[in-house]
Amino acid sequence: MTVVLVHGNPETDALWDPLVEVLGRDDVIRLSPPGFGARVPHGWVGTYLDYRDWLVDELARIDGPIDLVGHDWGGNHVVNAMMLRPELVRSWATDIIGVFDPEYVWHEAAQIWQTPGAGEQFVEALIGGSVQDRAGRLTALGITDGVAAKIAVGLGPEMGAAILGLYRSVSGDVLAEEGRRLGNAAVRPGLCLLATEDHYTGSEEIRRRAAERAGARTEVLEGLGHWWMVQDPVRGAVALTEFWDALATV
Repeated sequence: MTVVLVHGNPETDALWDPLVEVLGRDDVIRLSPPGFGARVPHGWVGTYLDYRDWLVDELARIDGPIDLVGHDWGGNHVVNAMMLRPELVRSWATDIIGVFDPEYVWHEAAQIWQTPGAGEQFVEALIGGSVQDRAGRLTALGITDGVAAKIAVGLGPEMGAAILGLYRSVSGDVLAEEGRRLGNAAVRPGLCLLATEDHYTGSEEIRRRAAERAGARTEVLEGLGHWWMVQDPVRGAVALTEFWDALATV
């Protein structure tokens, strides 16, 4: 069995450090999306479909069975990949499935990144200054100090450009249209991690609704926010492990 973790924005794979430590497994692979801790290939455009295809290609090269987990934009890439190639994994999990619901409204930061001019200024405010400055901004968002310091090292112009390209490729109702195919993901068991204090991913109602359409089970992480894997890695590990263990008994 192989556990594959995919992080999001504005992050590097250091985000998973606390969760990986608690899982205590030697079969964990962390995939870093281009621009988010991994180099950007020549000719890379960086639309949401480019990231979907990148993930599909990466999964096809990994010996399975694969239990796939995505957070934030990594969770979007997971769902997009599962709607296209669900047979590549044994199971999948995401904490952001609500963005595929027609009633989802992009959060304030996303709307700024999608706006020419304002988005560039907002990115510069995020990536500018010293490593310590950047770490402080990440800590203010809710990422713990030690992990924020590691991520801040990789928070630079390449990631800034990736943020803008990715968000601008999904303006309007693009993901809601993609969500019409959520049923395709039901070919493999899915898990919706619902952190109740995550205010980036839509209401509990739309997250549950999207999960149901994808045939996914919902696991509530009461009181945890967007960065649940650093806030309480033990609870995150328990939720994932119980999901995986249940698959083995089916």
